[in-house]
Amino acid sequence: MNPNIPQTDRKRVVIVGAGFGGLKLARNLSSRKEFQVVLINKQNYHEFQPLYYQVATAGLEANSILFPLRAVFGNCKNVHIRVTNVTGVRTADKAIDTELGPITYDYLVMATGADTNFFNQQNIIEKALPMKSVSEAIALRNRMLQNFEDALSVETLDEREGLMDVVVVGGGPTGVELCGTLAEMRKTVLPKDYPELDFKMMDIYLIESGAELLGPMSVQSQEHSLKYLQGLGVNVRLNTRVKDFDGRIVTMNDGSTLRTNNLIWAAGVKANPLAGLPAEVIGRGGRVSVNRYSQVLGFTDVFAIGDVAMMAEEKWPNGHPQIAQPAIQQGKHLAKNFIHWIHNEQPKEFTYRDLGTMATIGRGLAVVDLPFLKFQGFFAWLTWLFVHLMSIVGVKNRLSIFLNWMANYVTYSNSLRLIIRPKLPKGDVTAMKEKLSDQLEVSKT
Repeated sequence: MNPNIPQTDRKRVVIVGAGFGGLKLARNLSSRKEFQVVLINKQNYHEFQPLYYQVATAGLEANSILFPLRAVFGNCKNVHIRVTNVTGVRTADKAIDTELGPITYDYLVMATGADTNFFNQQNIIEKALPMKSVSEAIALRNRMLQNFEDALSVETLDEREGLMDVVVVGGGPTGVELCGTLAEMRKTVLPKDYPELDFKMMDIYLIESGAELLGPMSVQSQEHSLKYLQGLGVNVRLNTRVKDFDGRIVTMNDGSTLRTNNLIWAAGVKANPLAGLPAEVIGRGGRVSVNRYSQVLGFTDVFAIGDVAMMAEEKWPNGHPQIAQPAIQQGKHLAKNFIHWIHNEQPKEFTYRDLGTMATIGRGLAVVDLPFLKFQGFFAWLTWLFVHLMSIVGVKNRLSIFLNWMANYVTYSNSLRLIIRPKLPKGDVTAMKEKLSDQLEVSKT
């Protein structure tokens, strides 16, 4: 196979990854006649990661938080999109290797993001439920809904509790938002869907190894988020680390155990650098060390932005938080510097502008930390809704999400609680399952 990218006299910028940073960079260069942009992504769409948990809990359709890349760059003749996996980089040859064949570059930008970090715990890798992609969020939704269907038919109380109880690991925004939404569903939606089940016996646990929830946020927000979750009936365990999970029993570092079939892992991320980089540029959590111009240390033509990059600033000595804003700002800044470089002008150093952080805990409950103001409750929830709605790519997606949210708020319900699985073709089912498993492993690497 051949990527079939035309050779031109423009400088070729190859961007690997269409997350927040890669998409912002590609969009800002798409109208510049000096560049040929090659955008490489595993899927043909951009994913709005902050709302994965809403897909997982049947609050939003998956296509509400996905946006086709070709719809973004439909009229840009200097942007070439290729949907493929990158297997490595050869910096000496100024080329990357992909499943479509090699692609050369003048500038290479890694915007490859991060994946779930299981901290090398094999049982948890095999049996826990991650939520770092839309496909994983849909798989989690299918699993939870199927559990309630199965709980209607099991014979023992132990089996029913195992199917209904949920343990979420990780007290960051994902874990907190997921627990809050599950608690709301347990109270309002699920009893209507499954009147034969007693949802008073459904326990939701949030396990956090640190001393507080929402570690990077203010003490005020940490305390309010804990109070809100406990008010919703979530069992929060701080200073507790999950040591093992065998598919039925969660074991903690203090020896205590919990009975559940459902361990949702939201306890950390690790970066996804490209294979072939020198070992000395890969730091903690797999992040790639870059200077203030986003250049990978030791290179002038290889860059990294977003979650995969480790850029130290005076205020951020251990790198920027692995959230959307640093990636967006770095993508925008790097686009400007590319224009400076190509016109032999002095580039500018990147400085992160912290716009604040926020998390929603349930219906009408959220915490917001802005640089100049901190607030909680209903107004914080409205702020969270507005910010996330305006951050979505595409007017159609915003309208779809707005209508979904309004319907949920008014009716406590929607029609998205569907168990949808891919149908295996007839024939050698075992071989097909192995093939799907192999494809999933490739997509994770």
